[in-house]
Amino acid sequence: MKKKYGLLLAMLVALFMLVVPMSTQHAQAATDDSLEKIQKKGVLVMGTSPDYPPYEFQATVNGKSTVVGMDVEIGKKVAKDLGVKLKIKSMSFDSLLVALQTGKVDMVISGMNPTPARRKNVDFTHTYYQGGYEIVVNKADKGKYKDKDSFSGGTLGAQTGTTQYNAAKKQTKNTTVKGMTSNSDLILALQSHKVQGVAMEKPTAQAYVSNNKQLAALPSHFDMSSSATSSAIAFRKGSTSLVNKVNKTVDQVKKQDLVKKSYLPTAGKYLKTNTVNTSMGHYWKAFLTGIEYTLIITVCSVFFGFIIGIILALARMAKGGVLKTALRWLATAYVEFIRGTPMMVQVMFVYFGLGLFVNLPALTSGIIAISLNSGAYVAEYIRGGINSVDDGQTEAARSLGMSNGETMRYVVLPQALKNIWPSLGNEFITLIKDSSIVSIIGVTELIYQSNIVRSDTYRGVAPIVVIMVLYFILTFTASRILNYFERKMQHD
Repeated sequence: MKKKYGLLLAMLVALFMLVVPMSTQHAQAATDDSLEKIQKKGVLVMGTSPDYPPYEFQATVNGKSTVVGMDVEIGKKVAKDLGVKLKIKSMSFDSLLVALQTGKVDMVISGMNPTPARRKNVDFTHTYYQGGYEIVVNKADKGKYKDKDSFSGGTLGAQTGTTQYNAAKKQTKNTTVKGMTSNSDLILALQSHKVQGVAMEKPTAQAYVSNNKQLAALPSHFDMSSSATSSAIAFRKGSTSLVNKVNKTVDQVKKQDLVKKSYLPTAGKYLKTNTVNTSMGHYWKAFLTGIEYTLIITVCSVFFGFIIGIILALARMAKGGVLKTALRWLATAYVEFIRGTPMMVQVMFVYFGLGLFVNLPALTSGIIAISLNSGAYVAEYIRGGINSVDDGQTEAARSLGMSNGETMRYVVLPQALKNIWPSLGNEFITLIKDSSIVSIIGVTELIYQSNIVRSDTYRGVAPIVVIMVLYFILTFTASRILNYFERKMQHD
């Protein structure tokens, strides 16, 4: 039960549904081969958001960060009963249903409630777990509050878009309901007194309380329907044969009470393991992985963004016939559109939108989106740099018999690059920080890794301090290197 950017994703889903031909939907309804496809592929891709213990969370297993939890155990049993291998794909909760609808994942197991609104867009299995809701408060404030009605005049937190968030909005009076991306963010807000309580599912609340002596849990007394407090597995709409097959597994899990007898105790062992050593040094591999992916995204995006920028700049400056005029208008439209829309939307559109036609990995999608975004800004830097070169330079080159292409390549662009170097350096520094946006599609850069560490250790501030320092080191180092080359160019 986690989400964010609900309205934004809802708009994207609507857009994607318009793109998908109606004939395709009818064909899927007429011929359901969902089970056959999975068994033929031999791999079942499970989408989850691993920031929700004990349902799904990250733990260090044999020195490697691994997604564990009771939902993962259920996913393993489903895959085993289907006779296929399980592959887990992590992303933000908000992105899961979109990923399911666009074919990025085959199923979603992430403590998801089978609400009527969700049933309109995806198919659900029978419920595999029935939980309840509690409110987490600071232990020092436990005497002040009894349930949801005690927060009148205060602020109650919940994950944006969850059923408990909706319940808090509807069933509390004179209470400000504050939504955030993840429970780890909400616990940090609670401990810093930005909110007085956090509404969450009972198993998750108990996980946080048992691993943080400064917290306590209260009964919520929310009036909730059974569907709002239960969890089920989601599949693409029309996957009847696959859902029917998995329902047999779910029924077996419930009949044998495997969640309480086996899966929850297993998750509890990992939770205890996480809290044995919560020092930031213990997670150096996670932060190192984050640095690696941040640099890969930044370097690749700068390279491709520069190439795109040159092409767009030259296209915008084209003069002459109908073709050049068309290129100029297209380049101008592209630059204005990219600069006029948020990068976050662009990242999600490349990953999910193009995912309707090409199954691009999250890292590749992130690089493409950021490169396309950077290219629009670099184009303006280059265009400004070209305009800053004195016309006499061009005239002198032409008088020596150089063609337009040679003049631009050997005379104008080198001088333009020298003039715009500070702007290009600033773009590089900006991309190091903007690479954090791709964490929403599951790319394991610094922000993503910090969220993992926060979920693992139940420590809110320390991982944030670490990544702030790491980002500063990266940007400061890059700035010094860029300044060195700038001085060299000025000297030359």
